Amino acid sequence: MIFVLRFLKFLTSLLIAALVAGAGVAATYASKWARELPDYRELDSLTRSLGAETRVFARDNTSLGSLIPKIGEQAISRTLVTLDEISPFMVAALISNEDRRFFEHYGLDPYGLARQFQRLARGDEVQGGSTLTNQLVKNTLLLEEYNQARTPDRKLKEWMLSVQVERSFTKEEILQNYLNTIYWGDGGPVELYGIYAASQAYFRTTPKRLSLAQSVYLTVLVPSAGRYFNYEQVRPLMKVVLARMVEDQWVTQAQADAAWQEKLQPRGWQVVYAASGDVKTAKLVDRTAKELKAVTTTRAPHFMGQVEGELVRRFGREKVYGSGGLRVYTTLDPKVQNAVETASREATGLPPGATLGATILDPYSGEVLGMIGQKLVGNAPPDDWNNAAQGQRQIGSTIKPLLYTTALSTGLTQDHREDDKPVSYPCIGCKDGVYEPENFEGATTYRSMTIREALDRSLNLVTVRLADRIGLQTFFGKLRELGVPPNDGTGLAAALGAVETTPVKMAAAYAPFVNGGLYRAPRYLTRVTTARGEVLYDAGTTPIKPKRVWTPQVAYLGLDMINGVVNDLTERLGGLATKAKFGEWPVAGKTGTSNGPKDFWFVGTTPLYTGAVWVGKQQGGEMPVNFFSGYVNAPIWRRMMEVAHAGKTVTQYVEPPGILTADAPDPGYLPGVKIALLDPNYRDAANTQIQPDAPLPTVYRETTFAPGGEDPRTVMIDIDRTTGRLATEFTPPSNIVQRRVYIEELPGYAPDPNPAPLRDEKPDPAALKAVKAQSSTLAPTTP
Repeated sequence: MIFVLRFLKFLTSLLIAALVAGAGVAATYASKWARELPDYRELDSLTRSLGAETRVFARDNTSLGSLIPKIGEQAISRTLVTLDEISPFMVAALISNEDRRFFEHYGLDPYGLARQFQRLARGDEVQGGSTLTNQLVKNTLLLEEYNQARTPDRKLKEWMLSVQVERSFTKEEILQNYLNTIYWGDGGPVELYGIYAASQAYFRTTPKRLSLAQSVYLTVLVPSAGRYFNYEQVRPLMKVVLARMVEDQWVTQAQADAAWQEKLQPRGWQVVYAASGDVKTAKLVDRTAKELKAVTTTRAPHFMGQVEGELVRRFGREKVYGSGGLRVYTTLDPKVQNAVETASREATGLPPGATLGATILDPYSGEVLGMIGQKLVGNAPPDDWNNAAQGQRQIGSTIKPLLYTTALSTGLTQDHREDDKPVSYPCIGCKDGVYEPENFEGATTYRSMTIREALDRSLNLVTVRLADRIGLQTFFGKLRELGVPPNDGTGLAAALGAVETTPVKMAAAYAPFVNGGLYRAPRYLTRVTTARGEVLYDAGTTPIKPKRVWTPQVAYLGLDMINGVVNDLTERLGGLATKAKFGEWPVAGKTGTSNGPKDFWFVGTTPLYTGAVWVGKQQGGEMPVNFFSGYVNAPIWRRMMEVAHAGKTVTQYVEPPGILTADAPDPGYLPGVKIALLDPNYRDAANTQIQPDAPLPTVYRETTFAPGGEDPRTVMIDIDRTTGRLATEFTPPSNIVQRRVYIEELPGYAPDPNPAPLRDEKPDPAALKAVKAQSSTLAPTTP
């Protein structure tokens, strides 16, 4: 007997010790979980943020639409409503089916917990038993954890948070938040979250107008939205919910019977009922009928995508999609946007399987005024991919004006000559170790020609020689300044367009031609505020200083070159871009075609707008050889500019001081053409320095140099930038630049005892006349 008592005493002590130890372990884990729990007080603001709306406006303050929240990459449809905006039938059905003791418990239902432990004891899978509060916590505060792998402590965290939520929020607040966060299935472009989205998707009505039968149907979908696809399975479940509602005294039996006999027709279903309310036949005739359009408007969708990306980069996702949303004022001009869309919709003659991307921007501000990233067909919404801003494509010959203007900025002139004849360069990785470019279709004139004519005819051989003359590093430096950096490892092929970028960036790179040589990155936003009016960004008060790429004089010389591409030659004489002209407006621009051909381009400008059009296959691939950018892209560009300029007074390009004009030196090839030249008094406007590792810009490329690598017929001199003549002891060091010139040219650089006229004065007319007469005979000696 004593032994038994001692054993019982020992066993009791052991159990007490085990309980104490278990309590200690539980306390340790409880303390750990408490530290890891989200702040339950964030529930209300979190729920509100999921319905926050960021509204976007055009430059005339008309609405472009709204940006809606996303879960991952999937847009969601979630419009918040208050409890008094929801049918009482919906609230009652939900409580009867999901949590019948909702108003009696404090976040945890003991009966539900007991059922779960019973299932665990039997080895069954745990299911059900969650209260509405549990589900709300899971769908908001613990959403990230539930999107990850299950963990043993996740359910306990849910219970702890549920108790905290019940202590801090009323039952009505919990119900309202729950009804605004339930997932109700796939809505096509958006996911359906909340009772408003569900009412719209399944019955095209508001939550307030839901009938008892509709409310019961939506309630049955809560545990599994996929039940939508099997209506005959849903009907018995609806009968169970109606019976529970009668039992719980939410509705009368007569109301339940009437709801059962209602001829319910969820969107997409065609159901035939018997008089008793039973289903005779049910057929799903349209699986997409319950889909909702994305809240982001179809108005300028590609522009809106760029705006959304810019906002997220600047302010972060929480600011854009939460915290009450933003009010965003953009650069989009509805008239210009209509012009771009009209040109896209009316575009004909595209190669089979091709689409397009087009944009217009203001060259004086960098503001994107209109954009379309696809070929539009009727009123059908375009594909999401934005070829105008996302598609990196080889730009072909549209790069040539950037090269030719760089050459002009080093001191060369439009009547500088290069040979149009075969040439080869050492090239690592090229076939046979040499790079041997060819003109289009191998056509070669075997003559020396001015670079003006070469650009008009888009001749590759002259272009590559010119790139080699000024040096790739000199050229690449300008490309970087223009926002079109060359690809790594690109050689002389870059001069022919082996550089990838987007239409909107190409339009920005051409804008300096018309705005006096200033580069501005494309811009989409003018002003951003919070919903309460707090200013987050204002372009007017925080302007971005533009980057000077060319002097105004060099920019105008380049503009004159691309004006020649459009106007120098008729189509019969080989003009490549004549189809870009419209009305009386001045037009300057350049066509482009990448190897294959794969990509067709036209980039151009008027005094008002600069724009670009790309045509090609979105997934890549070659296009028929009998299509040409001058016949495909130029008419699209012309059409969008016609509409954009409608009703505006014709203006001309602004010519800066320091520009002279002269007859083209080869009237036989450029009949009646005038070219622009730099006034000698503005010689320092050509201020691009040849990079140290680049070849010297001389016309004697084939001359054998002295052992030191310098042409013995040249000499290095110090030039005063202001006068363009030899520096003197009075020249400030910051104004001195070094130039290599021919010895016979030295007298022309001697300091002038009579200072040149100031830049805002007009040079002597007689002197101008003499320079013009002389310029037509300027033809550098060739080897």
